[in-house]
Amino acid sequence: MKSRVLGAAAALLFPVIALAQNPKGATYITAEQVKTINALPGVDRQIVNVDVGNTNLAVGVIHRGKSGVPPAGAAGGGAAVPAPAAPPEPCGDKGAVPAGSSTGLWHQGQTETYIIISGSGTLVTGGKVVNGRKSAPDSQVTKVLNGPSCSGSIVGDDVVRKVVNVGDIIIIPAGTPHGWADIPDHVDYLSVRPDPQRTISELYTNPALKKQ
Repeated sequence: MKSRVLGAAAALLFPVIALAQNPKGATYITAEQVKTINALPGVDRQIVNVDVGNTNLAVGVIHRGKSGVPPAGAAGGGAAVPAPAAPPEPCGDKGAVPAGSSTGLWHQGQTETYIIISGSGTLVTGGKVVNGRKSAPDSQVTKVLNGPSCSGSIVGDDVVRKVVNVGDIIIIPAGTPHGWADIPDHVDYLSVRPDPQRTISELYTNPALKKQ
């Protein structure tokens, strides 16, 4: 009887064990490669987007300069963002925006984990996006960075404003508005982006790494 019970237990466990053995190889990103990508013009530069089996997983490095200073270059891998063919579609709630509200966005399918690697700033999370605009289907945000997203003003009694510094880690669930309220000088951070819905279907390696 005992052997049959153990056999039945093994039969139940084996598919789980087999499923856990992902045949896909590991992806290595060196510190030097992160510096290379972070030296490119723009704000948000995707490093890779890889298929890890039960989800796609992307890693990007973002550089944001001092508040009020326009970013140099274009967003997303150093490539210019094409002008949308039509006005962006509205998204989020509609309503009045209180003075001093921050702007930001939320992503349909991606949860993001921020790892602050340089500088500091006040991160805004929570609330809701008001008078928002959907990211265009052919935009860099939708195709390469974050998948379908909604950007606008962040408002609400549950908005959190918190100063983050080097070494801090922030987890921002999909659908949660987020943005920056104040950056004294700059803030650089890695963004790790699981995409179980595969809202970004194309796998990606930053062109700058292909040259190495």
